[in-house]
Amino acid sequence: MEEWVGFKWHEYITRHAMGEFPEHAVHLKDEARTLGVLFRALGGDPALSLVVAEPRHFRTRRRFLQKLAGTHKKFELAWRDEQSLRLPDRLALFPSLQLNRDLYLWLAALASQGECTDDGWLTSNQAMVQTLLSRWPGLEPVYQRLVRHTLQWRPDPGTLPEAESHREKAIRQALIHPGSVESLPAADSDPWPVIIWLYPTLSPGKISGQIIGDDNTTSKPGGLEKKRKRRRAERVDSFDKDQGLMLFRLESLFSWSEFIPVDRAGDDTEEEDADAVADDMDMISVSSDRRESSSAIKFDLDLPSEENDDLHLGPGIHLPEWDWRSQSYRDNYCCLHPMLSKESVPSRLPDHLSRSAMTLRRQFSALKPLRQWERRQTEGEELDLDACMDREVQHRRGTGAIDQKLFRRCKKNQRDLACLILADISMSTDTFINNNQRVIDIARDGLQLLSEALQASRDPFALFAFSSRRRDHVRFHHIKAFDEPYNDVSRGRIQALEPGYYTRMGAAIRQATRLLQGRHEHQKILLLLTDGKPNDLDLYEGRYGVEDTRMAVQEAQRAGLTPFCVTIDDDASEYLPYVFGSNNFVVIKDPVQLPLQLPKLYMNLTR
Repeated sequence: MEEWVGFKWHEYITRHAMGEFPEHAVHLKDEARTLGVLFRALGGDPALSLVVAEPRHFRTRRRFLQKLAGTHKKFELAWRDEQSLRLPDRLALFPSLQLNRDLYLWLAALASQGECTDDGWLTSNQAMVQTLLSRWPGLEPVYQRLVRHTLQWRPDPGTLPEAESHREKAIRQALIHPGSVESLPAADSDPWPVIIWLYPTLSPGKISGQIIGDDNTTSKPGGLEKKRKRRRAERVDSFDKDQGLMLFRLESLFSWSEFIPVDRAGDDTEEEDADAVADDMDMISVSSDRRESSSAIKFDLDLPSEENDDLHLGPGIHLPEWDWRSQSYRDNYCCLHPMLSKESVPSRLPDHLSRSAMTLRRQFSALKPLRQWERRQTEGEELDLDACMDREVQHRRGTGAIDQKLFRRCKKNQRDLACLILADISMSTDTFINNNQRVIDIARDGLQLLSEALQASRDPFALFAFSSRRRDHVRFHHIKAFDEPYNDVSRGRIQALEPGYYTRMGAAIRQATRLLQGRHEHQKILLLLTDGKPNDLDLYEGRYGVEDTRMAVQEAQRAGLTPFCVTIDDDASEYLPYVFGSNNFVVIKDPVQLPLQLPKLYMNLTR
C-alpha cells in the first residue's frame, strides 16, 4: 500500500475529480497490442475490435462531489458487446504506473469471459471473476492487489447515508469474496463506479468512440486520407452526429472506404429497418477533394433499368449465407446474378502497360509446359533407338534378360494448377489515390498485367468481378471463363469495369468456389482483389459481413481451394487475419504498385 501513503480518501477524490494522477497515466493506444493478445489468449472472441469507451454519467448527492463536478460525474468504464471490447482511453486512477497498467490487463482478461446486462450486473461480474480466477489462478495476485487499491479508492461506508452505506458494503463484500452477494441494496443515487468490473452496453444513441487497432495505431473513418487525397461522401440532408456513430467507428476498423454519415443504428436488427436504410442511401452527394475541388457529384445508387443494365446471363443463382448470431446458414438467402457488360468492346492492351506486359510475358513464359521424352517405356509414341540397339546386343551375346522397354513417349511438364481471380468493383473503388488514378484504374491495370502473365505461362485461369446491392442482387461480372481464350474481347471487358454498389463478399466467394470445384487440377487458387471490408446496405454490416466472409473462406478451404486476398487497405491487418488466416493475405502499401506486384505475388504463391 506504499502508493497510498500520504493520501486521504477525500484528498484522493479531489485529485480524481480534478484530473486524477496524470503523472502515472497509461494510454490504451500504448497497451492495445498486449491487451488484444491477452484477450484472445484467454478465450476472448477474436472477431471483437478494441474500442475507446464512452464516458458514463453517474448521479451523486455527495456535497463535496457536487461542489467539484456538479450532480453528475463522468467515468470511462469497461464494457463489451457483440462487436467490440470497450476500454477507457486513459487510466490514471491510481498513483502508480504499474497499477494502472494492471487494471487494463485485468479488464481485458475479465472481458474474455463474457459480457453483463443491466439486470445481472452484480451477479454476472462476480461469476466472471470466479470463472476467470479458477481457469487462470496466476491472475489471483493481480486481482487481490487491484481490489485492495480499489477499496481505498471507494467511499467510506461510514460517511454515506444509510441506504447508500448498505449498498457500498455489499459491493465491497462482492469485491473481496466474489459470489457471496446475490443482490444489491437499493438507494436513491448511483453507486460509486466499480472500476474493475464490466458494465452493461450503452444504448445505441449514446455510443461513440474510436477504434484502437492491434498494431498500436488508431483507426479513423477514411484512414487513408492522412496519406492520400480521397473523396468524401455526405448525406444530402442533415445528419445527427450523436446517433448511430458506433457503427461507423466500427466500419473504420474493416474498411478504408469513405465515411458516409447515415444513421444505421437499426441495420442489424430487423430487415425492414435495413430496407429503410437502403432506401435512404439511394442518393448521396459526394464532394471530391481532388485538387481541392468544391464541386459535388451525385451518384444514383438505384439499380439501372433493364434496358440500361448489363446483360444478365441466365436466371439468378441462389446461395446460402452464414448468420453468426444463430450459428446457422440462411438457405437460398442471396441471389447472385451472372452479368456481362454491354459497354465492352474488343480492345488492345493499353499503351502504358505494353512495356511491363512484355517483361512479364518473357518471365512467365519460362513456366510454360515443356516437352520431355521419357525413354525405355513398355509402350509409347516412337521406338527408342538406343533401347533397341541395347536389346540387339544382348540378344547376340545371349547374356542376361532381354529388355522389353523399347519405346519412348513425350510428356508435358505441366503445372497442375488453376486460378480464379475475383475483383471487388464496389463503390469504394471510385476513390482517388492520387491526382490521376482511382482505385478502379489500378485494379484494371493489375488484372490486365496478371492476365498477360498467365497467358504466357499457360496456366488455366478465369476472371470475374463482383458488387452488390443487398442480398437479392449480387452482381457477378463475367470477364473470362476457364474455357475461353484471353484475347482482345477479355481485355475489353476488363477495361469496361466500373465501380458501383457494395461488397457482399461471401456470396461472391461461394460462387467462385463452385466454379473452381469443377476443375480437375490438383492446385486450385482463389485470388481475391479488394480494397476493404465486406459491407452492404442491409444486415451485411460490421461483424455480420465479416463472419459470413470468414465462413465462405473456410468453405473454400474445405473444398481443397487456396483462398488468398490481395488488398490495398491500410487497416487490413486488423481483420484479414481473422477472415483469411495470418498467411493468406497481403497488403500492398503503395496502391500504385499493385499492377506490378500482382504477377509477382502469383508467381510466389504457385511455386
